[in-house]
This record gives sequence, C-alpha cells and structure tokens, in this order.
Amino acid sequence: MTDWRAIFGHEAPYDEQVDGIETAIETARDGGYTVVEGACGTGKTMIALTAGIDLVRDPETDYERVFVLTSVKQQLRQFEADLETINENLPTEWDPVSGLTLVGKADVCPYNRANAGGIDDGNVYDRCETLRDRTRDLTGEGGETTAGSLTAQARQQQTGLADSGQSGPTGRFLETAGETAAYPPAMPTYSDGGPVGAETEFCPFYAQYLEDLPEEDSDGSPLEAVPYDITEAGMVTPEDLVARSVRHGTCPHSVMGAALGSVDVVVGNYYHAFDPRTVGTFTGALLDDSTFVVCDEAHMVEPRVRNLVSDGIADTTLRDAETELSRVIQPVKFEREGRQAQGGSKTADAELVRAELADSDVSFEDLTRTLEFVQDLRGELDRRVTAFLDRKHRGWESNLTDLEDEEIPLRDPSEPAEDEITEWARQAGYSDADWVRAESVGAVAARILDDAEDEERTRSVPAVGRVLGEWYRRGHTDYFREIELERTWNETEPADSWRRAYTARLALHNCVPSDAIGERLGSFGGGILMSATLEPIEAFTDVTGLQYIEREEDRPVVERRYGLHFPEENRESFAVAAPKFTYDNRGRPGGESEGRGASSGGGDEPQNPTRRQYVDAVSHVGALPGNVLVGMPSYAEAAWIADALEGRVDKPVLLDASSDDDATESLKSDFFAGEGKILVTSLRGTLTEGVDYSGDRLSAAVVCGVPIVNTASPRTKAVRRAYDDEFEDGFTYALTIPAVRKARQAIGRVIRSPEDVGVRVLLDERYARDSWDSVRPHFPEDSEFQPVSPDMLELGLERFRSTLTDARSS
Repeated sequence: MTDWRAIFGHEAPYDEQVDGIETAIETARDGGYTVVEGACGTGKTMIALTAGIDLVRDPETDYERVFVLTSVKQQLRQFEADLETINENLPTEWDPVSGLTLVGKADVCPYNRANAGGIDDGNVYDRCETLRDRTRDLTGEGGETTAGSLTAQARQQQTGLADSGQSGPTGRFLETAGETAAYPPAMPTYSDGGPVGAETEFCPFYAQYLEDLPEEDSDGSPLEAVPYDITEAGMVTPEDLVARSVRHGTCPHSVMGAALGSVDVVVGNYYHAFDPRTVGTFTGALLDDSTFVVCDEAHMVEPRVRNLVSDGIADTTLRDAETELSRVIQPVKFEREGRQAQGGSKTADAELVRAELADSDVSFEDLTRTLEFVQDLRGELDRRVTAFLDRKHRGWESNLTDLEDEEIPLRDPSEPAEDEITEWARQAGYSDADWVRAESVGAVAARILDDAEDEERTRSVPAVGRVLGEWYRRGHTDYFREIELERTWNETEPADSWRRAYTARLALHNCVPSDAIGERLGSFGGGILMSATLEPIEAFTDVTGLQYIEREEDRPVVERRYGLHFPEENRESFAVAAPKFTYDNRGRPGGESEGRGASSGGGDEPQNPTRRQYVDAVSHVGALPGNVLVGMPSYAEAAWIADALEGRVDKPVLLDASSDDDATESLKSDFFAGEGKILVTSLRGTLTEGVDYSGDRLSAAVVCGVPIVNTASPRTKAVRRAYDDEFEDGFTYALTIPAVRKARQAIGRVIRSPEDVGVRVLLDERYARDSWDSVRPHFPEDSEFQPVSPDMLELGLERFRSTLTDARSS
C-alpha cells in the first residue's frame, strides 16, 4: 500500500479517517465498494479523495481517475475546496492533482452569464444547439467559410463597434468571470458579401473551439483544443473554466467535454453517471473499470436514480412526432396519388425516402402504421384526460386556473396488472409488433429528415419510438404507468381546452431502481458510497443493488459507521413522546378537526390536543437564544405552525415556501442576519439538507412528526407494492426509512464543528418509544436521543439554556 498520508490534506487524520481511507483503498483494490455512514465532522470528503487519488497515483492499480457524484451544490464546493487543500500540502516534488467540475451549459455559457446575445436561462440550451449547428454548417465539409474566418469576423465586428463609439447591452466587449472577450456582446453574424448568409448568426466561442480541434485525419485528440495544460492546472472550478476559456476566446462547455477524460478528479452530479442521455452524449467515457467512483450524499441515490431511469412522452412530443412522420410520408403518398408536395415545404422528397427505406428494415407501410398508432394514442390520451377532469372537476372548462397537478393511474397501483393503454391498443387492433416497430421507425424517420434538411436536430419521433418500445417491454410490477398532468399555461390553446392549463405526459415509472443502480455501479472499478444518514445500511445495500454486486459478481462490499465525535457537553438531544403527528391525530391544518379559533392567525390557540402539544413544545425550543430551525412534514403544516407561533415566541418567525432558488437564498440571508429568529420549513424542502448552519447560525432544530410522503399518491402505492414484492416490507423500505433519513438530515444541521453548541429535538412518540410503528430501529445503535415526556422537555431545555447563552456570548 502506498503512503496515502502524503496525499491527505491535513497534518493529522482522525482515527476514523485512517480507518476509512485504508478500508476504501483495500476494498477498491479488490474491485469492491466501501459504504460509510459518517456523522458531520468525520471528514468524509477528505477520506474519499485521499483514497481515490492514492489509487490513481499508484502504478500498480488500473485506476486512472476519481469520479465524484453528489446531489448537493454545497458538497460539490466542499470537494473542490478539499482538493485545493490537498494540492496546497502535497510534497513539493509532486505534480498537482488535476480536477474539473462538470456543470450545465447555463452555468458556463459566456452569453448566458452576461445576459447578452439574446440568450438567457430559459433558452440557453436550444439557442446553444442551434448556434452550434449553424457554426458547424458554415465551417464543415462543403461549408462557406472556416472557423478561423468566423472568429476573425467576430473580432472585426467588435472593432467596428468600438471604433463607432457604440455600446452593446453590457458594454463594448462581452465580460464575464472577470475576463473580457474579444467578441461583441451582441451575437455576431456571418456575411459572405451577398444576401445569402447575411443574417446567419454563429457562436464565436464555439468557432474558436472548432478552429483549435485537430484535423479529423490526424492522430490528435479533442484535448488539443484545450488552450492550456489542464493536467497542470490543479482544481479547475466552473468559474476558473469560464475565465480561462473566455480569455482564449473559446467555448467553456466544449473545453469541459474535451478535458473531462484527462484529469485526475472529476466532480459532477448523479446525472453524469445515471442519466442515459447525459451518459450517452457527454460522460460515457468515464464509466469503466479505470474509474474510482465516489457517491456522496448516497442516501439520495435511490430516489434520484429512480427519476433518471424512469421515462415518458408528453402530449406535445406525440404531436411533433405526428408532424415529423407526416413530412416523411407525404412525398411518397403524393407521388402515388399523382400529386406534388406543397412548394417550399421543408420535407424529404420521394426518392430520398425510398432510398433510406431500402437501406433499413423499415417499410413505407411501417411508417404509415406508426403514424396511425401515434395519432390514435394521442386521441386516447385526450379522451382519458377529458374524462378524468369531467369526473373529478365538474365545470373545469370555466375554472382552468383552479386546476392542480394530477396523476391518472392506468392500473390499480396496489395490484400489478396490464395497464389500460396497453389494453386499449390491443382492442384498437395494434399488435405487439406495432409497439416494438415504433423504435426503428423513429430512428429511420429522423435520419430521413436530417438528410432532407442537411442538418442534425433533436427530433421527437425517436423519443416516441423509444418510449413505446419500453412501454411494451417493461414489466407491470417494477414499472408503473400513469398519465401525469402538470400545471402550466398556454394561451395559444383554446380557452376551453385542458391543454391550455396542463401539460400531459404518459409516464413509465421505474419503481425499483436497484437493478439500474447496481448495474451502473458494477461498471466502475470500485468506489465509496457515503452519507451522514445511511442507516439501516443493510436496507441501503438492498435498494442500491450492492447486494447483487457482492453476491453475483463476488466483489466485496464493506460497511463502516462513524459517529459524532465532537464534545458531548456541547449538545442535547431529545426524542419527545408527544402524540403521533399523524392525520388521524391532528386533522388538517385549520380544519374543523383541528378546531382553531379565528383563522386570521397571530398565534390563536389550537383546540386540537395534538396540535396544542406540538405548538407548546416548539414554542419552548423556539424560546432558546439564537436561531431555531423547525421542520414540518409538509409546506402546509409549516404554514400552520408558523402562524401558531406568532405571538407565542419573542422572535421573528420566517416561513419557507416552495419557491425558486433566489427566494430561498434571500430567506437564508434574512435568517442568518441579526438577532435570533425561527425559520419554519418543510422537511421535504431544500433548507434541511446540504445547507451550512455552522457557527452561531443555528442553536436548535426541532422536527415535528415522521415526514412520510403522501401514501394516497398512486405512484407511491405502486412503489410500495413493488418493494413488497422485492424486499417483503414495502412500507418500511419505500416510506419509513427515507422519512427517517429526512428527519436525521434536518437534525444534523445543528452540530457542524467541535465549537458548535446546540439542541436537537425530535417530536413524535415514534422517535421515543418502541412500538409497532416505532422508527427507533432505523437510527444508529448509539443514537444520543434521550426519550422524554412532553412535560420534561421544558426542564431539559432550561437546564441547557445556560450552556447556549455562554456559547453565544463568547
């Protein structure tokens, strides 16, 4: 074993870090995985980086890179910071460890960042693809010019702008990341001196990247287009990447793609390893046995990957696929009827269609049959949505703005059986072959349109074909099919159409993603999965497919648990035996069963005894000095208790709501500023995970109830049933354990360093007592949460108050 201590970024590792690093190295040498539950302060990021870099630097292993996956931006920045710390403390004769953070186009596009060139967050992806296509068309084989000529022309347009004394929307030069580009803030256009092409916009940054690429017939690689030695650059953050690229006038996102296979450490998110489209177009080269993978915040792997490996097609995609198929069919159909296609229409000609079909296993009849299938499927979707709204929302046509998101199950979610769309198709005369054939038809139709238009574009018909094929192939227990209705607004649709208010989607949900997770983890050479909240680890290895890797592939899976090692006298932890915070006990917020007085708020006393006890308990915690975080099972319950606390505590009460990132950041800033406050949020929101409340930012956190998701949702019922079949206890695996992890994440915000002082409170007897629905077995064996009765909570808090006061005054 090599001396990993030369890599470790600090002077003296904790005992847990020594054990974690050496366990991860030894396990990965055997192609295995280390699973670590480590409390805050364990130094999990440094454990993972040290072990991974040691394996990469060791010539006796096949590892070439570390691939970090995390779901939280703050943790992404922590890996960047720890890698910089490692580089600062390496032996002077060592080369720096190179690193690169992967982000989306919106984060690195110079025009989007500068709010210039007509590009913004809403259109950056579509605009980028269009501009790249145009730039390639202008400079590719048979193009009108060269990439070098385009960048020169862009610079000349900038010079002309400067000479004229005019200014663009952000000044004479595009500026971002502290650098000034040699291009104008307005998108440049190519002109060949004539009317054709005079209005052709192109991206000068992408043109420069194409100019720097080696010739196709050379032995060079895309890395040659990176205008600096990235292997000597240390940790390249997104801001660094943009600054370096803009300085050289080249495209940051393209440079990222060219460099990602050549650095020691790649930092990304779960999309980069588990999303089929991202892997297929961007990160696929990283997914092999030369990669040591790090899954950070690993308690999120299962729900995140479930979404990524699920699929579906929107009503608008079906509509666009109809149009695309019609454009391929029309010229042959018209030729057979002795007619001509409409002049100027952008469609293939009959000869091209016949030639492409001759080179494939798709016939013209297959094209027409698939078009009929897609048209009928869209008609059936419309019929089902209309019938559902008629049944559930009588008079919905006149109240479109009152509609909410909906799920329309296509089978009983508790009883696996054939879905209603499959049954409808069979009764309508569509066979198994029609489902399967749609995939190859979609691919051929897209190729014909690309040839006809002489450009590659994202087409809808291949996506429709793929989903129809998957719909047919996937089982009815592990996969659940439904229609999703998402609130939107489209003024172009008729005033009485549901399409004005909704986007409808035929959804194919993967209920049990363990196979997909295990298969993807199995493609790496080994790695580490880590989080502060993985218990029970046996259940975690089941749902992530690690058990399969261990049993069937004979690769080791080693577990480690590291508790909180900060001074115990700095914290108190209570599990309060208050009545269960369930709907049966509490009723709905503000409802008759809750029995509140006036609905105007301002701290009116709740009459429901369960709610009364919770308001009392949270008020006692809220009276502690400093900031207090209150986590509720939902945003509705958060609004209720925020209202009830008004007037009960001598502090401002801030309420979090489901909102955008800017609003959340503003709320956090308000919470951290000035004197103590109470921040109330949902345990399913973004303020209870991955947010840094270190120092005096947080003195206490209280969790009310066990945040189990809505069990009435058809999708939730389907997941529970699928987990029943797979793991025998669907409620525990699919609902209870994830809920406990949410609660533990929220409580874990309080103590983040050896100097932090605070109180952690779990309110609900399921945390405090052993019973048939107790959640205590899902906590670590050494859990510090003392069971107390509600009337003893105030006494325990008062006893600890002086410790908090002294800590804040010092």
